[in-house]
Amino acid sequence: MTTAHSTPQPQPVTPEPLWQPGPDRVAAAQITRFQSWAAEHHGAPAAVPDDPAASYAALHRWSVDELAAFWKALTEWFEVRFSSPYETVLADSAMPGATWFPGATLNYAEHALRASEDPARAGEPALLHVDEEHEPRTVTWSELRRQVGSLSAELRRLGVRPGDRVSGYLPNVPEAAVALLATAAVGGVWTSCAPDFGARSVLDRFQQVEPVVLFTVDGYRYGGKEHDRRETVAELRRELPTLRAVVHVPLLGTDAPEGTLEWSGLVAAPAGSEDASPVFEQVPFEHPLWVLYSSGTTGLPKAIVQSQGGILLEHLKQLSLHNDIGPGDRFFWYTSTGWMMWNYLVSGLLTGCTVVTYDGSPGHPDVSGQWRVAALTGTTFFGTSAAYVMACSKAGIHPGRDLDLSRVKCVATTGSPLPPDGFRWIHDEISDDMWIASVSGGTDVCSCFAGAVPTLPVHTGELQAPSLATDLQSWDPQGEPLTDEVGELVVTRPMPSMPVRFWNDPDGSRYRDSYFEMYPGVWRHGDWITLTGRNTVVIHGRSDSTLNRQGVRMGSADIYEAVERLPEIRESLVIGVELPDGGYWMPLFVHLAEGAVLDDALRDRIKATIREALSPRHVPDEVIAVRGVPHTLTGKRLEVPVKRLLQGARLDKAVNPGSVDDVELLRFYEQLSKERTG
Repeated sequence: MTTAHSTPQPQPVTPEPLWQPGPDRVAAAQITRFQSWAAEHHGAPAAVPDDPAASYAALHRWSVDELAAFWKALTEWFEVRFSSPYETVLADSAMPGATWFPGATLNYAEHALRASEDPARAGEPALLHVDEEHEPRTVTWSELRRQVGSLSAELRRLGVRPGDRVSGYLPNVPEAAVALLATAAVGGVWTSCAPDFGARSVLDRFQQVEPVVLFTVDGYRYGGKEHDRRETVAELRRELPTLRAVVHVPLLGTDAPEGTLEWSGLVAAPAGSEDASPVFEQVPFEHPLWVLYSSGTTGLPKAIVQSQGGILLEHLKQLSLHNDIGPGDRFFWYTSTGWMMWNYLVSGLLTGCTVVTYDGSPGHPDVSGQWRVAALTGTTFFGTSAAYVMACSKAGIHPGRDLDLSRVKCVATTGSPLPPDGFRWIHDEISDDMWIASVSGGTDVCSCFAGAVPTLPVHTGELQAPSLATDLQSWDPQGEPLTDEVGELVVTRPMPSMPVRFWNDPDGSRYRDSYFEMYPGVWRHGDWITLTGRNTVVIHGRSDSTLNRQGVRMGSADIYEAVERLPEIRESLVIGVELPDGGYWMPLFVHLAEGAVLDDALRDRIKATIREALSPRHVPDEVIAVRGVPHTLTGKRLEVPVKRLLQGARLDKAVNPGSVDDVELLRFYEQLSKERTG
C-alpha cells in the first residue's frame, strides 16, 4: 500500500504572495531593529536589506541554535528588570523540566505598568473598554497604576501571600485586568473563568487550585440581554471552602451580597493620598503567574501553570517582535477571560500600547460587531477567530467599505486554521494592503508556535513562519523530520512559557503523558502540520482526530474549508473511525443553513465539491444532518470526543460535560453508535 510518505512529491512552485510589506515597513519593524542590534551585540546574523525572507530565516535559525544567546539578547533589548541577577540563561534544556534564568527575581506586573512611570504618558489610555452599547470607557496609565496599587495593598491586607491563588469569575472588563495585575504584583497566582461558564465547569477548575479570593460579577450582558449570575456566584461561594474573601463587581448594578466586599472600596485611593503605587513582590523567574485550563476528553481540565518570567519573555517576543505592537498602537483581540487569548491580550500592556477590551457578543447587533469595535476604538492590530472571518464572508458584509478601518494594519486570526477563502475575503473586503496573520499556538504555552512576522510576505492559506526561538518541526511517526509533507507538530527545544507543571500532578505524570509520550523529550502538540520548503507553515487540524484513509493522512480543516463554502452548510464535522474489523468509517455531519434540506442532490453536491477541491480519498462515506456541531467552551469542534463516542465510549467517559457548549448535541452521536453496533 502506498503511504503519504512514500508518494513522490512534485517540486514546489513558489506562489505569488497575497501581500508583501514595503521596504519602509520592513525597515521600521521592531524585529528589523532588534536583529541589527543583536547582530552587533550578541552575534546574531546581520539582516540582508534586500531579502527580508533570508534575514528572518537566518535570525530564526540563530534563535533556535543559540537559545541562550537569543533570550539573553531579548532581556537586554527590552531592558527586563531583574531585581537579583540570573546565574545562567538555560541551566537545563531537558523537556519537561527546563530550567530558565536560575537565581533571577522579577515581577510581571511591574513590567506591565512600566509605561505608567513616564509622566508624559500618564494621561494616555492604557485600557479602552467597549461594551454592546458602544460607549468607550478609558482607564489611563496613571489610573491603572493607582487601581493596581490600591487593590494589591488590599489583597495583602486580606492575607494573600506569594503562591496563593486568586480567582476571577469575570467578563473581559477592565476590572479583570486590574485584578490580574494586582494578583501578580503580590506574587499571587491568577486564574479566571468567563461568567458564561456554569457553576460545575467553574468548580471543576477552581476547586483544583483552591483560591483564597474570588472576584465575581452579578451578571453580564450578551446579545442585548442581561444574564443574572448571582445564584451561580452563591454556589461558588458554598463550594470553595478555601475562600477568605469574595469581591463583588456590580456590572448589572446590584448591591453586594452580605459577606462580600465591594469592588469600588478596594480600588479607591487611600485617604489623604493621591498616589497608591504598587509594591511589586520580587519572585523567582519560575514563580507561578497564572493557571490556565485545557479541557481534556476525559477527567478534569488540565490546570496548566505558567511562570512570571517565562510569560514575560515569551509575550515580549511575540507581541513586540512578531506582532510589531508598541506605544501608539491599539490592540484588540475578541476573547473571553476563559481563553488564553485574554491573558495574551492583557500582556499587550507590556509593549506600552493601549489594550482594547470588549465585553459582549461577537455578532451584536449584527455580524459586523467586531469590525465596529475596531473602527470605534481606532484599533491598529485586530485579532479574531477564523470562524468569525468566515461568518462575515458568508453574510456578505463589507466592513472596509462601510466602516473606517484605516488604522488597522494587521488582521490576525486563531482558534482554527484560516481557510484560503478567509485570506481572500480580508484582502478584498478590508484592504488590499492588509497584513493578514493566521497564527497557531496553544493554551499549553500561552503563545504562538507560528504565525505573524511583519517583514515577510503573506501567502494564501499559510502561516508566515515559525516563531523566533521555537524549534518547530514536522515529524513522521518514527521521529524523522519532514518538509512539504504532513506530520506531527513538534517542538524540539524548550520555550520559557512551557508549563512549569500541572496543578495537582505531583509526580508530573499527567504533564509528561500530555506532550512527551509519543516522542520522549520532545513536545508533541497534537496538530498536523506542513513545513514548506519556503519556511511557511500550514496547520491541518488535530492529529489525534486526523483522518487516515488508505495510508494517507488528511486534516479535517481541509474538508471544512471545501464543504463550508456551500451556502447550504452552516458548519460541519468530519470524523474518521477505525473499526474493530480493520475497516474505516468516515462520516461527515452537517449543520444546515436555515431552510436547507439534505436531499440526494445536496449530498451529491457536497461529495463532488470535496472530490474536486481535495481528492476522492477525502469524500466521506456518509453525509448526515445534525442540529448543531458541538464545541468546547472556547469554540473548538469536539472531534476527538465525537470519535470516541462513535467508537462506543459512554458519554461520561468520552468528554467532561462541563467543558462543552451543548452536551445534548453529543447524545446524538452516542445513540448513533448504539444503532450502528446493534
